[in-house]
Amino acid sequence: MADMLTAPPVLPGHYAFFFDLDGTLAGIKPHPDQVSIPEAVLQNLHQLSLMNEGALALISGRSMAELDMLASPYHFPLAGVHGAERRDIHDHTHIVSLPDALTQTLHKQLSAALAVLPGTELEAKGMAFALHYRQAPQHEDAVLALAHTVADAHPQLALQPGKCVVELKPKGINKGAAIAAFMAEAPFKGRTPVFLGDDLTDEAGFRVVNQAGGIAVKVGPGDTVAEWRLADVASVWQWISDIANQQQQQIAQSKGGNYYGSLSRRL
Repeated sequence: MADMLTAPPVLPGHYAFFFDLDGTLAGIKPHPDQVSIPEAVLQNLHQLSLMNEGALALISGRSMAELDMLASPYHFPLAGVHGAERRDIHDHTHIVSLPDALTQTLHKQLSAALAVLPGTELEAKGMAFALHYRQAPQHEDAVLALAHTVADAHPQLALQPGKCVVELKPKGINKGAAIAAFMAEAPFKGRTPVFLGDDLTDEAGFRVVNQAGGIAVKVGPGDTVAEWRLADVASVWQWISDIANQQQQQIAQSKGGNYYGSLSRRL
């Protein structure tokens, strides 16, 4: 069992924050359309962003359009589809796409294959495809086999497993690469990265953050390369509130503090 330790304090002006969405900022629901982020959490994220010169981004497997909708009315830098699409602090977008002919072929092939697996669902993201089986866990092996077959047939694709989903995306695209791209740009550049995530898709991000000497936080149970852990989404909400309030007090009082929230460090 991991010991409960206090992590280093987060001081104003030094950190860059990155947050996964599903399972981190919002609870996982049976269908993605049912997910929402509480207004109080969005307000705290906005406050944290302002206090760190805008160095806060959402990093998700969702599209940027979905992220904007869930974060409304706030407007953050984003990495959608695991980084295949990215919007920087200046609203410049960076898109990695697949050839149209390949996208159309994959859509037809995957749609036909999932049609015979009741309860599974294909989510077409333009440059990537998510094969969901949350409503049909009995089809997990068949869905994974399908994804492996398609990935093996197309060397430009990579396979990314997640919680009750497997995704096919352009090779070289992952959350770690997205975080690294942000960290090469203002206002993230020169700061220490902090990344919170809950899924296998977040491990690439944790590795990049660890290599940069940052703070990688795994949300929930499971093996991870992250050095720190929060129990669940509610703990993430409280942590964000605590850090935002702490930084606000530090700015107002012009002196540091020692509290960083209740994180569990992995031994």
